[in-house]
Amino acid sequence: MICAAILILTASCFSWTSTIYLPNKQETKKLKYLLEPPVYAEVTSPRGGNATLPCVLRFKPSHYKVKWTKLEPLRRGSKNIVMITNGSAHKPYGLLGPRASLRKAHAMDASLQLSNLELEDDGRYRCELINGIEDESVIITLRIEGMVFPYQSKNGRYKFTYKEAKEACAEQDGTLATFKQLYRAWTEGLDWCNAGWLIDGTVHYPILHPRAECGGELLPGIRSYGPRDRIREHFDAFCFTSRTTGFVFFVGQPLTFGEAMQACRGEGAELALVGQLYSAWRFLSYDRCDGGWLKDGSVRFPITTPRERCGGIPEAGVRTFGYPNKTLRLYGAYCYR
Repeated sequence: MICAAILILTASCFSWTSTIYLPNKQETKKLKYLLEPPVYAEVTSPRGGNATLPCVLRFKPSHYKVKWTKLEPLRRGSKNIVMITNGSAHKPYGLLGPRASLRKAHAMDASLQLSNLELEDDGRYRCELINGIEDESVIITLRIEGMVFPYQSKNGRYKFTYKEAKEACAEQDGTLATFKQLYRAWTEGLDWCNAGWLIDGTVHYPILHPRAECGGELLPGIRSYGPRDRIREHFDAFCFTSRTTGFVFFVGQPLTFGEAMQACRGEGAELALVGQLYSAWRFLSYDRCDGGWLKDGSVRFPITTPRERCGGIPEAGVRTFGYPNKTLRLYGAYCYR
């Protein structure tokens, strides 16, 4: 039997989670060359936007390099290096290099600029000054504006291996969420009874309203199964998505799934992905009481203003009818263009 442990319980959780990622001793010592603390330790930007991660020198050693590295959520060795500069020349590296540049607003500025931000850019970055004697660093967090949504296989509850969960999120315009993203979603109202994979290979579920069918009458919090076997064990997924450049609209006549696909194409669009519908609901306050097909074969509808005739659930959210028979002619279509 899998047993869930509570990671977060009461209001004291806020002080606990603020130390989830403990700085190393080097990061807590008094800095000589780099400005401490950073101008702002967390930078927030939407997907597709640009961001500047600040790193400013107090003064320069005679010989030095500044290296920017992405620390989390996934470590990829040398591929995590983003940029190295010696003050006069710089070289981009790895996956982020093509979208990275140095701001160079003045002679002491080593701030990193990232363009066309992607969901995977979310995480912590280190600006490290290296002179061979007194290396030191500061940490900046880049947070992509977004939201977490639970996602379940069309084959039912707890059907995804870790790899399958990761692929499923990507197919729905998302990525597997980090723990920080899930925690933020919990503080914003996410209450979900099924356990799901996160990007680090751990499994959790967020509970705001304890109930017997969701782990018993324990205190509210993020319930954790800890790290699980990524190949042999199966759970749902918690996906993270952000704003999109397009928009979602509804085609209202009763349609089969195949007819829904054709109806969207007739409008110069495609059936919307689950992440796109969640994005429209969250960031554009999209509110519609009609069930509609999505590209994965599910039927859902977004509710911003809860009301009795739209499911009767008091909280706003994206409601689901699951994965009905695709030959049923009962629903409209949510299209994305």
